[in-house]
Amino acid sequence: MLYIIPTPIGNLADMTFRAVSILKEVDIILAEDTRTSGVLLKHYDVQKSMFPYHQHNEHKVTERLIQELLSGKKMALLTDAGTPGISDPAFYLVRECLKNEIKVECLPGATAFVPALINSGLPTNRFCFEGFLPLKKGRHTILTALANEPRTMIFYESPVRLLKTLLQFVEYFGESRQCCVSRELSKKFEENKHGTLREVHDHFASKSIKGEIVITVEGKTHDKHKVINEDDAIED
Repeated sequence: MLYIIPTPIGNLADMTFRAVSILKEVDIILAEDTRTSGVLLKHYDVQKSMFPYHQHNEHKVTERLIQELLSGKKMALLTDAGTPGISDPAFYLVRECLKNEIKVECLPGATAFVPALINSGLPTNRFCFEGFLPLKKGRHTILTALANEPRTMIFYESPVRLLKTLLQFVEYFGESRQCCVSRELSKKFEENKHGTLREVHDHFASKSIKGEIVITVEGKTHDKHKVINEDDAIED
């Protein structure tokens, strides 16, 4: 049995009772970074063996983990923050588990893009999650395609690349496109900055940027004054 366990994106109090209970029951905890997960486990008095599992070793160790799971072991997979598989390792292990008829269960829990989307005030009925854009190869192709994307778009970004990315969005999407940059979600200094891409860029250009970043961008519409959301009535 493999459990996928979401972990807090900032505030440790966001851990669920069920997640803590399962972590205390499993035989092994797979952690993206054992130091980061160690802080969480200590906070909730979970005393279990940890094994590193991340993008640099997943292809090397997965077969060994599959054999242990087949022998009857129960494992839980943690990433540094949020739900494993959302811009974090999990897909490869889950796929191999299913190939070997090993049960996988993903618990509901913290994921950064959901509160960022809701906080943005942009349409939530249809959206696309792009995660981290490639740094170089393929970036131009993706941004060109997304320029005509009608759905709300969600991106992850690091604080050191935020300004460059916002300028690229201005270039590809137009400076008047509405957006929201969310940072330090669930923490004491949470910030959700709304405005056009140009306005939000200029806001962050004048300050020190810290924390994990989620960028939510308005999709392209033919009528800038009409935004279709769940409450709009649409007739054929």
